[in-house]
Amino acid sequence: MSTSTAGPSGFVRPAFAIVSGTLIGAFGLALGTVLTLFVATLLFGFGVELTAASLLVLGLIFTQGVGCAGVALAYPRLRPRVAAFLRERVPAFEDAREDFSLPASVPSVREVFLVVGGYVAALGLAFGGAFLLTLLETDAGTNQAAEIGMQNPEVLLFLIPASFLIIGPGEELLFRGVVQGRFREVLGPVAGIALASAIFAVIHIFALTGGTLTGNLLALGVLFFPSLVFGVAYELTDNLVVPSLIHGAYNATLFSILYVVVRFGPEMEEMAAATL
Repeated sequence: MSTSTAGPSGFVRPAFAIVSGTLIGAFGLALGTVLTLFVATLLFGFGVELTAASLLVLGLIFTQGVGCAGVALAYPRLRPRVAAFLRERVPAFEDAREDFSLPASVPSVREVFLVVGGYVAALGLAFGGAFLLTLLETDAGTNQAAEIGMQNPEVLLFLIPASFLIIGPGEELLFRGVVQGRFREVLGPVAGIALASAIFAVIHIFALTGGTLTGNLLALGVLFFPSLVFGVAYELTDNLVVPSLIHGAYNATLFSILYVVVRFGPEMEEMAAATL
């Protein structure tokens, strides 16, 4: 993470940081989506039958695994050229920095405790928000991955390890490593965490199906708070492995709960009825 918080003069640099950071996050997802459609089209052309479950798997591999991670890893390499270009042509960027890192290392004992604490906090905030939504009786949409998982429980068994291997690392590299890092170096840590978390939550609108606009916005509001946990964890450790593990464990737990409910729900209801 770049740690410079020196404020640029005027409005240009902060505005540029917000716009560029947002566009980088959106580009990572868009690139992954295009790659997914391209590969799906190729497979279809070769006569491969693609189900909703197989499309979900392709989407995870090429969106989070290739799009998000690829754009994030490319950013530190491309940044020196962009910084040099801006220094030559825009006075407000005369001190634009070229260096930018994506720090990742094996977690220390302290960081392991932060992973556990962050995991508990993220789940607690998610469950608390979900409970609040039920009290408000909102009509929120369903996550597409969860909807496919309910129809194909075996897919959830793939999503559980994928949470640690693809989803968590890919999304954290891009949204915490690059987007939050980009915001932080110009706007400071608090604004960086808040803005990156808000963008991360908002982009999930494309993952929801059904529901009302109000219900979906409230659902995204709930997601904002676990996102804050991921951002704070990165800020406290400067180690992308930490929020990646928290994010992965968070998603894996939700997919595991969904699998148990879908797979064993009827049997559990029958057992309860027999007991009563």
